[in-house]
Amino acid sequence: MAMRTQPLGPSSGRVWARSFGTRRLSIVARASTKSSRTDRLRELLKGPKIIKGPCCHDALSAKLIEQAGFDFAFMSGFCTSAARLGAPDTGLLSYSEMVDQGRYVNEATRAIPIIGDGDTGYGNAMNVKRTVRGYAAAGFAGILIEDQTWPKSCGHVRNKKVVPRAEAVARIRAAVDAREEGADILIVARTDARQAESLEEALARAEAFAEAGADVLFIDALASVDEMRAFCGLGGAAAGVPKMANMLEGGGKTPILSPEELEGVGFSLVAYPLSL
Repeated sequence: MAMRTQPLGPSSGRVWARSFGTRRLSIVARASTKSSRTDRLRELLKGPKIIKGPCCHDALSAKLIEQAGFDFAFMSGFCTSAARLGAPDTGLLSYSEMVDQGRYVNEATRAIPIIGDGDTGYGNAMNVKRTVRGYAAAGFAGILIEDQTWPKSCGHVRNKKVVPRAEAVARIRAAVDAREEGADILIVARTDARQAESLEEALARAEAFAEAGADVLFIDALASVDEMRAFCGLGGAAAGVPKMANMLEGGGKTPILSPEELEGVGFSLVAYPLSL
């Protein structure tokens, strides 16, 4: 059987066609849009307006978010665990399952930046670096790394526990190292210390995460607008780092504010876990 192979497209997105007699099989290898998505998220965060993103849990929900015109999407562990397992966000999903889901989500969408929930990084500093690289390879524009103990708990429940501050900072530093070593992805550093310990400890951790090189800061379960202002008003290394808000529809620890109100407080981006 004769086989003829020829390139049909530019080198940035080659299309190779193999002809088998009268039957033609086309294999398309498109250049990844991951870099442009990461760049897009970075540019959006530099803008004057707050950016908004519902949470997705699979390819279809991500496509709907993109088609509705939102700025970004966030593939949260909360939503993905519910969709895949019908179970709460308590660390039941593995690294491999999250990366697998992330590939489907990113392949199904065209250009919307998607942040993936990396939970605790799935282990020590070396595991965190592997997690960041894996999420970047899956196409995510950003990855969230948090400071809870493992197995983790859903963000707005009682009795959460966090690792010591030094260990938490080491996780973020490992994530930043992976980014600096070539993983094209932004690092969203989350602390759960507000509920697990105190507002003062949460603010101190956020500033330490900024010093470690995080691209975005997130304190979960802030309990009042004054606390939200204290977070957005952090000085030092944290002063110029974008702050993320989480508006848990239907009730959570954090007051529900409109995007305009959040922007006025000082937030740069907001996620909506249950809007879809």
